[in-house]
Amino acid sequence: MGSYGEQVAAAWLRSQGCVILARNYKSPRQGEVDIIARDHKLLLFVEVKTRQKGAKIRGFDAVTKEKQALIERGANSWLRELRTRQLPWRFDVMEVNVKHGELPEVNHIRDAF
Repeated sequence: MGSYGEQVAAAWLRSQGCVILARNYKSPRQGEVDIIARDHKLLLFVEVKTRQKGAKIRGFDAVTKEKQALIERGANSWLRELRTRQLPWRFDVMEVNVKHGELPEVNHIRDAF
């Protein structure tokens, strides 16, 4: 289900004019980011959480401090590879809610942490 949610999130971001730069990025320093995208000059480091519609716990609530640290390590590694920290960036969470036979619902939380 997670892979499907990431596909939905990437397609949604593209539909909003974003360019997908990487998916499932894993850094050598044990960081990871589900989607790295560019929205004009802004870099987006996106965590995708997929849930069944009606789940008791929101996807956003599953992005713990430990998970945030993992994403931050991945983002820092990506920025090191670019050899610049002059680009603006932010951390987003995308909740993808699915139910068999229905279109998924996407909730894009900007500046999530």
